[in-house]
Amino acid sequence: MAAAAAAVTLSAVATGCGSAPAQGSDSKAGKARSAADLGGMDKLVAAAKKEGELNVYALAPTWANYGQMIKTFEKKYGIEVHNEDPGGSSQGALNAAAKRKGQDRAVDALDLGTAFMQQAKAKKLLAPYKVKGWDAIPDTQKQPDGSFMNNYGGYISIGCDAKAVKVCPKSFKDLLDPRYKNKVALNGNPTESSSAFSSVIAASLANGGGFDDVKPGLDFFKKLKKAGNYVPVESTKATIQKGETPISIDWDYLNLGYGEELKSKGVDWKVNVPEDGQYSQYYNQGVNKYAPHPAAARLWLEFLYSPEGQNIWLKGYSRPALLEKMTKDGTADKKAAAKLPEVDGTPKFPTPAQEAKAQKVISEGWGAAVS
Repeated sequence: MAAAAAAVTLSAVATGCGSAPAQGSDSKAGKARSAADLGGMDKLVAAAKKEGELNVYALAPTWANYGQMIKTFEKKYGIEVHNEDPGGSSQGALNAAAKRKGQDRAVDALDLGTAFMQQAKAKKLLAPYKVKGWDAIPDTQKQPDGSFMNNYGGYISIGCDAKAVKVCPKSFKDLLDPRYKNKVALNGNPTESSSAFSSVIAASLANGGGFDDVKPGLDFFKKLKKAGNYVPVESTKATIQKGETPISIDWDYLNLGYGEELKSKGVDWKVNVPEDGQYSQYYNQGVNKYAPHPAAARLWLEFLYSPEGQNIWLKGYSRPALLEKMTKDGTADKKAAAKLPEVDGTPKFPTPAQEAKAQKVISEGWGAAVS
C-alpha cells in the first residue's frame, strides 16, 4: 500500500474467458509509453472508448474512495470497469496478472504496495507509461523508466471503537495492555496484504528495529498473540461494526473513512497515528504489459493522476502523489486537505532492497510469530 511532507504529501478483472482480443500488448496502444505516442489525449480517449472495458482487481469501494473513482471514470468515459474480488489483496492482484497472460480476463492496471509492485517489475509484467503529470511527480516517487509510480498514501494508524473500548490505545506499546485482550486486529495477512505488511514494519520501528531489521515487528506480534490481545480476523468495516475487531491497525485513510461511514451505525471510531511507530507509504499504479484493454489501462492512469482523480483520493483521506503540486497551483480540494491528520516530522521510506528483504523476513516468520 505507500513520500513527502507529512501533512501535505506521501501509493483488475472481467469474469469472462477466452483468448485476448486483437488490441493486446502488441497493438499500438499496448506499446504506447505516453498519450503522445497515440497522437494525444483525444486519440487515447477514442481508443479506450472503442475497447469499452477495463479490468481491475481488489479495489475495495471504501479503500481510499475507490468506489467514487470507478463510478466517475465510468460516467466520464462510458467505459465499463470490471472490478474482480474487491476485498482481495496485493498478492492476489499480482497473481492474477502473472497467471492470466493472453486472456481477456487478465488485469489491465495494477494497484499494489511497493514491495508487491517491485515483484511485478521483476517478473516483467509492467508496461512503461508516463502520465501527463509525470514531471510533477517527485523523482523519489516514480521509476525512471515509467514502469510504475506512487499514487496515494498514508500512515499506519490505530483505529478504536471508543464505545467498546474505554481507553483507546495511542501507541504500539499500549496495545500490549491486558485491557485489550481479544481486541487487536490487522487488515489482512502480512504475507499477502500491503497494509498488514506495513503494520509489521511500523511495529518494528516502535520496538527498536528499522528498515534493515524488521524482526522486532514479528516479535511484537508474537507478544501480542501470547498476551491474548491479537485477534486473527481480517479487520473490515463489517467486522468493526459487528464488534469483532474493536481495535484495528491499518492505514489512516481507511480508519478515517470507516469512522465517517460508521457514525450513523453508532460506532465512535477514533483514529491515532502511533507516536512510537510512525510509518508511511504509498500504493503504486502500473499498466500490465499483457493488458487486454491497453488503451483503457493507460486512460485509467491518466484519470487517476489528473486533478479530478487526485482530489477523489484526497476526499478519501489519502495523500495523493501530486498534492504538493496541486496545493501550489490551487487545484487541490482545500476542504478535503484540511481533514488530513497532521503528523510531526518528515516520513522516511525504505529502499526497494530494504523492502524486499523485509518482505522475505516477514513472509518466512509470520506464521511462527502468531501460531
